[in-house]
Amino acid sequence: MSNLNSQNPKRRIVLASASPARKKLLIASGINAEIIVSGVDEEDPKLTTLLPSEMVLALAIMKAHAVREQVDGPAIIIGCDSTFEFSGKSLGKPLTPEVAIARSKELRGQSGYLHTGHCIIDTEQGIEISDISTSKVYFANMSDSEIESYVATGEPLNVAGGFTLDGLSAPFITRIEGDPTSIIGLSMPLLRKALNSLGIEWFDIVETMVSA
Repeated sequence: MSNLNSQNPKRRIVLASASPARKKLLIASGINAEIIVSGVDEEDPKLTTLLPSEMVLALAIMKAHAVREQVDGPAIIIGCDSTFEFSGKSLGKPLTPEVAIARSKELRGQSGYLHTGHCIIDTEQGIEISDISTSKVYFANMSDSEIESYVATGEPLNVAGGFTLDGLSAPFITRIEGDPTSIIGLSMPLLRKALNSLGIEWFDIVETMVSA
């Protein structure tokens, strides 16, 4: 037999991101989020003067607010942005193979910090919560051929820092200190804490069927 975790109507969840990894995290946790892309310019020169942690928080807030203007009725809007900080510099998406190869060679055998900014807006209550999750990431000493083969897959071109914990680069991440889901792009513990602060229980938003 099967049993629904809750008989209460589920809250409308809107993810202000086109990231497949963030959507996958939510789905894996039983959350069926509506996707609305914010259209915010992540390369805005005004943001490059900020510290990496400040930049991701600012972008998360901007994305959530941009989508808020497109949403009618009660909803929980989740805006996120990530960047990788190495030697005090923000390393966003490489975008080109040349940049991805150079970056991987710079990072191999080293470590840095993955910052993910979050902004959660409850349109019904008119409350907004923003926070940052930071994790330290350690990389293996990849060979030149491993780097070139990895970049040839195309995976690193459009992800912050040029690597993903849940993808083809996982074997080259030797250790992390912090929240794995934050490295993927959306901290699930942070999201739960924020929702609890809004008076929302985790299973108020989960849509999953348990078989027994």
